[in-house]
Amino acid sequence: MPFLASARDFVALGMGVHANVYEAFLSNGTDSLMPKLLVSSSDPLAAVVDLLVVTCAERDSAEDPLVAALDRPLAGALRQAIADERFVGKSGQVVSLQTLGRLPAKRVALLGRGQGTLSPRDLRALGGRASRLARTTGARSAALVAPAASAALADLEALAEGATLGLYQFAKYLKGDRAAPPALEQLTLFASAPDEAATAAALERAASTGRAVARARDLVNEPAGMLTPSRLAAIVEEWARAASVSIEVLDRAACRRLGMGLYLAVAQGSAEEPRFIHLSWKPPGARRRVVLVGKGVTFDSGGLSLKTNDGMLDMKTDMAGAAAALAATIAVAEEKLPIEVHALAACTENMPSGSSYKLGDVLTSMAGKTVEINNTDAEGRLTLADALTFGLRLTPDAIIDIATLTGACVVALGPHVAGVMSNDEALAGEWLTAAASAGEDMWRLPLPARLIEQLKSEIADMRNTGERWGGALTAGLFLKEFVGETPWVHVDIAGPSSADKEHAHVAKGGTGFAVGTVLAFLRRAAFAAAQS
Repeated sequence: MPFLASARDFVALGMGVHANVYEAFLSNGTDSLMPKLLVSSSDPLAAVVDLLVVTCAERDSAEDPLVAALDRPLAGALRQAIADERFVGKSGQVVSLQTLGRLPAKRVALLGRGQGTLSPRDLRALGGRASRLARTTGARSAALVAPAASAALADLEALAEGATLGLYQFAKYLKGDRAAPPALEQLTLFASAPDEAATAAALERAASTGRAVARARDLVNEPAGMLTPSRLAAIVEEWARAASVSIEVLDRAACRRLGMGLYLAVAQGSAEEPRFIHLSWKPPGARRRVVLVGKGVTFDSGGLSLKTNDGMLDMKTDMAGAAAALAATIAVAEEKLPIEVHALAACTENMPSGSSYKLGDVLTSMAGKTVEINNTDAEGRLTLADALTFGLRLTPDAIIDIATLTGACVVALGPHVAGVMSNDEALAGEWLTAAASAGEDMWRLPLPARLIEQLKSEIADMRNTGERWGGALTAGLFLKEFVGETPWVHVDIAGPSSADKEHAHVAKGGTGFAVGTVLAFLRRAAFAAAQS
């Protein structure tokens, strides 16, 4: 099983070949092999690799000094290829050719990076495109020349992270040639990086993030018939043992004793047993405590409010929030960040049966609030509400929930952008800053007090859905009722949690979205707490 069974950490090694060459190695299972990462400040034209990739800005590729230097030993063949292929450096555009022994590299490729300043997401995409290009050409070793304006350590980290993620593939159920792992074994980033320790740390972070994202992707990509709540809990227990993280898994009876009436109502329609997962990373001396809550519905049929066939096809991904929270917490422990982190996931299926919860039912939450059910397909907020209440008992400084919660958020923001809601301006700002540095697109949405009227019930404290309009916002308002004054951020990842096609560093299927932001947020929070 890719990633899930691997307990090996990345390591930083001094190579001793060039003055500024550092290495981070990422081992991540059998089906998704990632490359050894190097950084070098030597001459890229001397690189002895199967593929040398040079990035070009739009419209100036033919005048680029490095392109000219490459073309001299090739006797004009590269410029001719640029003209023949009408290569102008548009983002993602590629031209490549064999060097026929005229350069140490067997093949050279020009990779367009478009116009303007490169964002963190652009840099990850460049790294991903370079490693995918290496895979398609069968290269075992490759080199990528970092853009001249992108020599900062954060930029190198983004390139390295994108390169590792660009090679991800979920091949567990494929046979024959389609099951072959990517061939790329080593990728060298050519850039000026004078600080050895800082460069090694940047590559380590890239490796850690890449592995955490891949772990989350693996979980999301597993068929729901395989990844039941019990199996998910067992996998996370394996992770926790390897990373020395405390874990508690509560069964139905334990959750009933805690009064988790909303969560258990969702679970009662399925033959699969629910599992409430609580991961804890509590390093000595930690000055800040953060609780992550991930939606863990391993399959969502809609319950008695049954989805259509098309609406149900991708519902194995309805636990992507839990995957992100759990995988990120394991990475925090592997990095030994000095911040206390708890990850909570109320895992269940939402299925129709004779024992399903029903429209019109009135349920009592762990917090004591009563909820009238007017749609059993609005189940995620019910599981999250009890998990948030459990999280508040840990007295966190901040609580963050991540969920594939509403189709309304996809209607509002499209398939690539997550919606963010919060009751705390400072925390929301920290979160969005982390998202920007992680290259994940998120947008702040409001929590209009007037919409709370839609959640009023005549027979209970509230009902679980409002009207059609503003559905993502009323879902956020529902959750807000369960967090009190604790600083809280709600992240609706219904759109970007999965992709319908491969793009740069983002694989088709589960994307592992939000893992990068969580890690960027927690790294920053740990640093800030240590400085206070």
